[in-house]
Parts: sequence; C-alpha cells; structure tokens
Amino acid sequence: MAQIKVAVNGALGRMGMTVLGAVRANPDTVPVGGVDVKAKSSSLQLPDGSGSVPLSNDLTEIIKSAHPDVVVDFTNGEGALTTVRKAAPAGVRVVSGSTGVTMQALDEIGALAAQHRVGVISASNFALGAVLLMHLARIAARYFNYADVVETHHETKIDSPSGTALSIARAIVEGHGGPLTVNVPEKETLAGTRGGTHEGVSVHSARMPGRLARHEVTFGTQGQTLVLIHDTINRDCYMPGVMLAVKHVMTLQGLVVGLDNVMGLSKPKP
Repeated sequence: MAQIKVAVNGALGRMGMTVLGAVRANPDTVPVGGVDVKAKSSSLQLPDGSGSVPLSNDLTEIIKSAHPDVVVDFTNGEGALTTVRKAAPAGVRVVSGSTGVTMQALDEIGALAAQHRVGVISASNFALGAVLLMHLARIAARYFNYADVVETHHETKIDSPSGTALSIARAIVEGHGGPLTVNVPEKETLAGTRGGTHEGVSVHSARMPGRLARHEVTFGTQGQTLVLIHDTINRDCYMPGVMLAVKHVMTLQGLVVGLDNVMGLSKPKP
C-alpha cells in the first residue's frame, strides 16, 4: 500500500511541527509539504533532521507542486474553511484540528466535501483520552444529578473555560437528559467561587505554569462521588488521534465532525 502523502497547514507552529514529526515517524504516511502564513523560505527542515519539505504561504501552490492526499490543518476557524475551499476542489482530503469553526462554516465545509466527494474530518480535540472522558461522562451523567468540571491549563491560554470543558459540560447535560441540579450558595464571600454554570453543570478554570492541560469531572450523589480525569502531558498526546484521522479520512466522502465519530463511539441511548 502506498504511503499517504500529507501536507501540514500551520507548519511553523508548535502543533504543526509536532504533526510533521508524527507523519514522518509513521510508516504509513510521508510529509510532502508545509504551509504557513509566516513562511519566508521555500523549504522546511523536518523535526527529526531527516530532510526537508517544500514550504509556502500559499496552500494552492503546495497542492499543485506536492500533490498531497491529505492536508492537516492546525490554524484557526477561518483558516480551516479556507483550507477546505482550496483543497476539496483539487480532490485533496482535510483533517482539521482548528478551533473556532462556526456552524455556518461547518455547513459550507460539509457542502464542499459532498460536492467534490472528498473526506473531511473536523475535531476540536485529538487526544484520545479526552474524547473517551467525554464519552464516559455522557454515560455516567444519566445516574447523577450533580456534576462539576474543573479544567487547568498553562498560564498563556487566553480563553476560559476551554472548549473541551464546554464540550464535556454539554455531553453531561445531553447524557443526563436535561439540566442538572446546582448548588447556589446563600452567601458567596468571594465572588465567582462557584465558577460558571452550563445547565446545572458547574465549570471552573485554573491557569498556571507547569501544566499543559487537565480536565476533571466529578459526579456526586448520596454517599458517593465518581471522578474522571484526563491529563495532557505534552502535544505528542494529540498525535495518535491525528494519525488515526489521517488514515480514516482516506476512506470517507463527506464531513465527519468529532474524533468520537472516527473512533466509533456511539452515543448511549436515553
């Protein structure tokens, strides 16, 4: 079987370089190009020092010269849509880990994928453990009325709570079948101590150096609690999910949203 040829959009970023390294290390894939708006040279050294790939600030140029089978996109919501607009008409599949993709953009991405009969996978989190935590939280929520989500990230993360924390909270409400019960203190001696709430799920954020990402869910009921924790140690944790998606997208025609659908995690019946 021929190796899957992969180009990376956002190649000069930390995630982009990590993806290039993972693609180079996998026997089923080969890196053939990089794209980045900050590109100032025509080539990019691979992270393992084994060689270089063409580099451009124009995805169309890389598609024409390198002929990738798949473009892996780690840019932003607008960048993801632009990537699909350029890749799909050329018959190139897309795996996007960009966050901030709107529903309107997803609708257009889905239409482009269907029109040109190419696979597109869009996922906000490629950490297999985080996706499994969300799946397990959805299952457990059916049996509990109280739930807290605590997420901790590095001190430079600009948004709170994390998108993953919000997705977990939504999964809990969905699994529970509606809003949960939330404690409302009679007296709050420090404003904001109870965090934010999403339909009865309390969500808390912490920011500090020394940690990349942690998501912790605590369910409570009479006489017991259930705690689910996922820790992200470094960006390598996303690579098994990215590589799974790169291989899976080769079998698709159309849009798949969420790594859970790539992993075959069906939603539990109510």
